[in-house]
Amino acid sequence: MDYAHNLLVAAPEVLLSLGAIALMMCAAYAGDKASRWIGWAAVIFFVVAVFASLNPAGDAFGGLYRADSFSAFAKVLIYAGAAVAVVLAPDYFERNGSPLRAEYPVLIMLSAVGAGMMVSASDLLTLYVGLELQSLSSYVLASFMRRDNRSAEAGLKYFVLGALASGILLYGISLLYGFTGTTQFDAIAAAFGGEVSTGLLFGLVFVLAGIAFKIAAVPFHMWTPDVYEGAPTPVTTLFASVQKVAAVALMVRVTVEAMGPAYEAWRQIVIFSALASIVLGAVAAIGQTNIKRLLAYSSINNVGFALIGLAAVQPGQVDGVAAVMTYMAIYIVMTLGSFLVVLQMRDAEGRNVETIASLSGLSRTSPGLALALAIFMFSLAGIPPLLGFWSKFVVFDAAVKAGLWPLAAIGIAASVIGAYYYLKIVKTMYFDDPAPAYRPVDNKVEGGLIALSALAMSPLGYFLIPALGIVSINAARALF
Repeated sequence: MDYAHNLLVAAPEVLLSLGAIALMMCAAYAGDKASRWIGWAAVIFFVVAVFASLNPAGDAFGGLYRADSFSAFAKVLIYAGAAVAVVLAPDYFERNGSPLRAEYPVLIMLSAVGAGMMVSASDLLTLYVGLELQSLSSYVLASFMRRDNRSAEAGLKYFVLGALASGILLYGISLLYGFTGTTQFDAIAAAFGGEVSTGLLFGLVFVLAGIAFKIAAVPFHMWTPDVYEGAPTPVTTLFASVQKVAAVALMVRVTVEAMGPAYEAWRQIVIFSALASIVLGAVAAIGQTNIKRLLAYSSINNVGFALIGLAAVQPGQVDGVAAVMTYMAIYIVMTLGSFLVVLQMRDAEGRNVETIASLSGLSRTSPGLALALAIFMFSLAGIPPLLGFWSKFVVFDAAVKAGLWPLAAIGIAASVIGAYYYLKIVKTMYFDDPAPAYRPVDNKVEGGLIALSALAMSPLGYFLIPALGIVSINAARALF
């Protein structure tokens, strides 16, 4: 085994792992007073990891790990989102009377290592190790504010339900191994190419169920609203963006590479989950009064649209996978921008406010913040000419090309329901009587990220479509 080649192929994970160990030692000796510079050091490691992931070099570790254009695309999104989650943390924790612990950026780095392994997995064992590394870090991050009952409850719920999902996934893996005699995706695909036994179908269902928990797709969504609401907002930002991208990319790789020949079997599961996620995410969000819970149901709703692209996948056709990756690239910017605005929602004393009612009249007290949030809400609703419309268009177009026009029609109709609560927030900001004004934004980094995200989602973002289309298609071709 050529260890030098293996380590070079897995360079992003190696760099982040060594960086996490080094920063953990620094945290042990320097303590929490060094948390800010440890955080910025973590951001530097993420930037280096992005560049390291841009040069995929094939398989490593005997076929357990695969670096290709698909994994590179996903890792750029993952590392960028993780860096933002690190940058947002110091001011948030200080405002809430709990100075940032030095372990926070280290846990983010370890979570990103697990996410990177998930999107590069070419074996069920790598899949599970990466998913568990990411999950174990997430359980701690969800309960990071130990004196906050909501945070402790979020961590406990996430841990209990995550353990259940891990058990389901492991049972599915054991069935696939038992009926194929292998854990490698290529060999499993060969087994699905022949006569598919009942045991293989059960294994397929259980594996997809375990992954569906990570993407918060119906009916495995039950943890999402409570965890999103209770976890610290920078952590919720990580869950809604980075983890969502990693889990969706993992599901795409597993279904296409390991279960591709059985697409008629798993397509039925994906179609059901897509429609159920779109409808439940739209309907359940209508009565929410907490902005983080509303964004939790919004994330469930958006996963449903991404799954429409996955349902459109056919052997040798890249349109469906390219649509999913385009959707997730645009989705992560919309989500990061939305949560960046949520972080600016704080009263005159600097305490965070999460009620939708507090947004009343925001256009008069903070017009710039109201405009940015309106752009993100219109984009999430898929209303032209904002870039969020394009993300929905590409998945519906892929579904129609695959002959799934009833699925596309139902998805379009259901998206109208979801538009209601997005437009309700815009109406609250622009037409309701003003609530007490928020404290002015005093963090230039957060303000700059909000402006950058809003510009990307504006009509100017359409200039990025040609480049995004080329990168998405190249990523999709790597799976076929």
